[in-house]
Parts: sequence; structure tokens; C-alpha cells
Amino acid sequence: MSCCMHELLSTAQSSRFVTTSGAAAEMTAVEKIEEQLASLRIAKRSALSEEPAYVLDVDVSNPTQSESSRLVAVSCSNKSIRVYNRETLNFLREYSSHPGVLNGVRFAHACDNVLFSACSDGTVRCWDIRLATQQAAQVFSGYPSNVFISFDISCNDLIICAGTEKVEKDAFLVFWDARGITNCASTTREPLGVYSESHNDDVTKICFHPVKPNSVASGSTDGLVNVFDINKDNEDDALISTCNSDSSVSFIGWSGKDYKEVYCVTHDEGFCWWDIAQLDTEESITLSHVLDVRDAVCIENDTLNYLVGGLYHEKADKLFLLGGTSTGNIHLLGCSTDGLSLVGSLCGGHSATVRSFCWNAADESLVTGGEDAQLLLWKPGAVERSLAKKTSLKIASSVQKRVRVHNSSLKSRKK
Repeated sequence: MSCCMHELLSTAQSSRFVTTSGAAAEMTAVEKIEEQLASLRIAKRSALSEEPAYVLDVDVSNPTQSESSRLVAVSCSNKSIRVYNRETLNFLREYSSHPGVLNGVRFAHACDNVLFSACSDGTVRCWDIRLATQQAAQVFSGYPSNVFISFDISCNDLIICAGTEKVEKDAFLVFWDARGITNCASTTREPLGVYSESHNDDVTKICFHPVKPNSVASGSTDGLVNVFDINKDNEDDALISTCNSDSSVSFIGWSGKDYKEVYCVTHDEGFCWWDIAQLDTEESITLSHVLDVRDAVCIENDTLNYLVGGLYHEKADKLFLLGGTSTGNIHLLGCSTDGLSLVGSLCGGHSATVRSFCWNAADESLVTGGEDAQLLLWKPGAVERSLAKKTSLKIASSVQKRVRVHNSSLKSRKK
């Protein structure tokens, strides 16, 4: 029997109801959320573009008016950004003027018309998607040697931070003031400053705290996940914690009540999870360390080839990981200090590796993008009214030179 998204693959779910005084106990909040995740179905599928390309990163705008006005932006392997309507996945706009490889897209938190992108040419660009122009509204320039491979913007939209590739002996976190980006004509902005001492290899991920604008985490191929308080006067004082994953970091995020935990996924499919609130106590900050998730989770009639990233569900106070197979199946894993467990599988959508996703807690929906050039919207119990999934794309090998490749072997790392 093939993997199917109708399966609810948690043994806990099979024994969800227990009898107490002749009445069935109600499901816990976590069990309800897990059931919703396992019931995700394809609601919409984007039309295949004239120039198919890998979907490398995806972000969804915050609703400023209604859910129907929300937007989805994706960065593609052909150096373009594409913007879609979130509810219909109808194509709206494309920006194709990037001189280098794109490494992420992010909407501003308070304005759904403002979109940011990082580029390997050493710039972060700001786009006003109301304007029919290929010219960026603002360009945030780095220093001459900078090649940006990660970035994020603070929750109050005031600070941008980008991470660089290592050049000679240096790897940087570069910061800019993002205030007033929509109030002036296109200009170039210089950095506020840099952190240069905390990583000694490529800075692969930047992630600001969801509610504290002064707090930012960074991950690197040196294996370190650092947490900074950027209100401090210098880098040494700003560095709050350093957590070692012992492998090259591919994804980082925040979790837990008040988001006092950080976690990471590694390029060799490992998983680490830390409680930063325990820094000043005698307790260990490590909540979980799984060297290879592929060996830690059993998936009946299917496999787990790679991890994409994680999502924290605030209502359930539960961390989940998202991974998949090379044929496009998606697996959702629940995280606890006791280990990882399969929550459900989403099949029949993608036909190749899934590279990116964005979770929307408001309506429990998921947007995914992959190497089949497809963008999918998943909702609980949805029914798809469109064509069947496309066959896997055969894209020229030159595209793959700068996109992430999942490898079963350990990458070399600094000691």
C-alpha cells in the first residue's frame, strides 16, 4: 500500500479516546492540532509557468485587510521572484532583474505590499509590489566582498540582517536600518554595522525572534547556532548564547512559550533543540539532539529522505518538523523531549523534492514549493479542483550548482 495523506499515522491517535465513568474524554489540544495537520489536502495548485524553475523559498504576507488579499512570494532558481494571490495561487507579478542567485524572500510584517529579497551580489532589495516596475524601491548594499546567502527582517520591520558566505577567514552578519523604506525614491543604503567574530564559516540562516525585535538567531556551516541581543553596544556583549549542533546548519527557528527555545535542522538531516531560558540555571539547555532523523522515525510503506525545516504551533505549544521524499511526498513529524513521531503524510501533491514551505496558523494552511516548479496550498479537508500533479521537471544541471542538495554523508565541519 502506498503512502497516503488520508492516513493518521500516530499510535496515540488510534487510542485517543479513553473511557472515564462511561464517558469519552475529549481530545487534547495537541491531538486536535495533529489531526488537523494530518487532514491537510490540496486546495489550490499554481499553473506551470512558461519558464519552469525550482521554488527555493516561499513567504506569505500578513493580512492587512482580509485573507483573500494575502500574497505569496517565491524565489526561484532562475533568479526571479514571483508573486501570487494566496487564496487562488493566480500569478500576479514577476521580478527578474536580479544579477545573482536569490537567497530568500520576506514580506514586511506591517505592510503586505513591501517585499524583501537577498542576493548573492551583496544586496538586499526592497520591492513595492504595487508598482509595475523592475526597479527595487530600495537597495541595501553590503561591503564589496559580501555574498549574501541568508537574511531576515525584525518583527517591527526596523532592522534587516543578512548572513554572508565565508570569504578568506571572515563570515559576517550585516545590519541595516529599514525605517522609511516606502517614503522615498529608490536609493542605496549602507550598513549600520556588522558582527564578524561569532561564526567562522558560511552564515546559512538568519531568524529574528517572532515578538522581540532586538533578538536574532544565526546558524552556520560551522555548526553553531548563536543568539544575539542587538541592543547591546558590541558583538561580545550581544552574544547571549552559542549552541553547537555538531553539523552544518540548514534551518533555524524559535519555539516554546514566549519563544524561549531555538532549534535547528542540519544539512545531514539532524535535529537539535535548545531551551535558552535555562542558560542561567543548572539544567541542561539541550531538549533534543537527533543525529539523523531518517533513522529515528519509522514511516510505514515509505521513507524520509530529507528535512525541509520546522514550524512551531503556538496554540498547541508543539514543535513540528517537515520532511519528505525525492518523489514529492511530505511527512509531518511531532517533536518532544522523548523523541520524534510521525503525525501524518501529505501525498499526491508534488512530484519532486520539496524545498520550501510557509505555515499560516490563522487558517491552519500550508504553502509548499519544490523542484517540480509547483506551488501548492494545503488546507484541512480541502478538495482539489484542478489538474493532477505534474511529472517531475528535468531542469538543466547548471541550475543545481547553487541550490541546496540533500546529502546522506556528513559534511566537513570546523572543530
